[in-house]
Amino acid sequence: MKAEVAPANEESTEAWSGPLFERFVRFRPYVAEGLGQHGEVAMSVHPPRAGDRVLDVGCGFGDTTCRLAGLIGADGEAVGVDVSEPFVELATEEAAGAGLANVSYRVGDVQIADLGGPFDYVFSRMGVMFFANPVQALRNVRAAMRPGGRACFVVWRRKLDNGWVHEAERVVERYLEHPDETEEPTCGPGPFSMADADVVTEQLAIAGFESIELRRSDLPMRMGADLDGAVDLTMAIGPAGEVLRLWGDRAEEIRPRIAAEIRAVLAQFATDDGVLAPSSTWIISAVAPED
Repeated sequence: MKAEVAPANEESTEAWSGPLFERFVRFRPYVAEGLGQHGEVAMSVHPPRAGDRVLDVGCGFGDTTCRLAGLIGADGEAVGVDVSEPFVELATEEAAGAGLANVSYRVGDVQIADLGGPFDYVFSRMGVMFFANPVQALRNVRAAMRPGGRACFVVWRRKLDNGWVHEAERVVERYLEHPDETEEPTCGPGPFSMADADVVTEQLAIAGFESIELRRSDLPMRMGADLDGAVDLTMAIGPAGEVLRLWGDRAEEIRPRIAAEIRAVLAQFATDDGVLAPSSTWIISAVAPED
């Protein structure tokens, strides 16, 4: 199942196939709920059509691929692709267990892989922000689409509008910088690499897309059932969690202090229904040009 990976993406592939996979599995209920609601908004604004052949880029657990399969119906086909073998293995197993005949998954680096098009519709929920060369990846996606096909991507907007990220990262920055040397693999450009609307629009245009539109989506995101759970999540996932992971045992002595300060800043988001923090994404729509 292992696929060829662009040299510049090898380190991030190692991260998503190892430590990051393990962390996302641990926090799957909250990740699936929080990211899933942004995906639902995007699919309602730019839905696939019945019978479409669709590609889900950076499919992760495969829940979005399965959702797309339901929207396109039995006459359509939903293909999920991810660079992480463990994610694809888990997604394949769960889709088979659910008896979904129009779903399949493959391991591949979307930046260089033969994606097996043509696809009528390409979707990605937080799966296009980690390429070392995003223009090359987007160009490869566009080449796998039929003329006139639509792409719909969900990416994070700026950290300032994502309170759970912004507040936790500010705490960690008071104690730790991003380490210059680490034995741990990094996740690549990071989840906020496409937060700038002008930059993303230019990348898509260079990659050959047209009719590019960005729509803002703001929703509360559940970080945990209580503050303890929210602190655990933000210290494991996102920019704050990434820095702490890269420091590893070297940051062990100050972790309790960091945890206490993160707990204090996240307290503003605590409700009777759990810790609900603001989250903000771009819903990006673009069209592959007609021949």
